[in-house]
Amino acid sequence: MESIIKNRSIAIDGPAGAGKSTVAKLVAKELGFIYVDTGAMYRAIALYMLEKGIDPADSEAVAENVKNAEVEIRYENGVQCVFLNGVNVNDRIRTGEVSAAASKTSTVKEVRARMTLLQKELAEKNSVVMDGRDIGTAVLPHAYLKVYMTASAAVRAKRRYDENVAKGISCNLEEIEKEINERDERDMTRAEAPLKKAWDAVLLDTGHMTAEEAAAKIVSWM
Repeated sequence: MESIIKNRSIAIDGPAGAGKSTVAKLVAKELGFIYVDTGAMYRAIALYMLEKGIDPADSEAVAENVKNAEVEIRYENGVQCVFLNGVNVNDRIRTGEVSAAASKTSTVKEVRARMTLLQKELAEKNSVVMDGRDIGTAVLPHAYLKVYMTASAAVRAKRRYDENVAKGISCNLEEIEKEINERDERDMTRAEAPLKKAWDAVLLDTGHMTAEEAAAKIVSWM
């Protein structure tokens, strides 16, 4: 418990599109903590499976092949980079295809065991802000502060839509909202570490908040 209090880890959980990563980065910068994007780590595993032609829904194949995927987090020029088998994949893990695949591969016990171990090690050595879907419940159950961020599916879909439009990506708002609702269902009902609010987490609805306002609120709780 001594090291946990010394490091003051912050666990931020919530559904896709709630703004967790953006807010977590702002909080980490403000407090001088290290930001750990756990979702990016799971996306890297999903990318590996897709590139190897492995069906993300084939849990046995995923479990067998995850041991061949080395995922690392390194900071280069102050920017967090995710490396898959030694290659920086930051620009390849944010597609809708990878996101959908990650929602499936992340349910595999062997995948979660591997990622959880690495995430725990990072928190033991540093003060971190970590976001995901089971950080407060499974990865960092003794985090100094736990936050459950959420917003309606409609709000989250509009955010994703605006992001895609800004990047010049063609998309459909209704389809995005449908995908978000489907992902919520998968994440909340999966057998391994389902998405849920930790009993001691603070609820933060970001539906009518900017990322800066949400970050300031979390910092005030420290």
